Amino acid sequence: MLPVIETLPLQTLDGPFADELFLIARVLFGGIIAVMGLNHFLDLETTAGYAEMKGVPAPTLSVLLSGVVLVFGGLGIVLGLFPAIAAGALAGFLLVTTPLMHDFWAVPDDQQQSELTAFMKNVGLFAGTLVVLAVSALEWPYALGIGLF
Repeated sequence: MLPVIETLPLQTLDGPFADELFLIARVLFGGIIAVMGLNHFLDLETTAGYAEMKGVPAPTLSVLLSGVVLVFGGLGIVLGLFPAIAAGALAGFLLVTTPLMHDFWAVPDDQQQSELTAFMKNVGLFAGTLVVLAVSALEWPYALGIGLF
């Protein structure tokens, strides 16, 4: 029989300047993601062309929808507005699109480094969304505080 391990739920961020550091991290992380999504709209033709080259079905519509996910997901993290939904949507998006769009193993040698860099960037962003998802049930300082929990 395995022993029962009890854990205490995290309820607040604790430590010197923890609230302020968490706010700065949310603004930087979520803001970068939102700007990435905004770029989908500002450079729609180029982004849709890249998606088409990668074999994405309905590339223009796909780019528009992914832009919406990135903008609203990023803003959700920045504002603390439905953070579990925002982070979950971003994690799902990154999990699907990263190997599809940045398949460094399947491109010519002269493209491998840039695709590997983009792939690794997205893996880091995916990890960040998992961290946000893990703390989404906490009360977030300096946030709208509207969410599922």
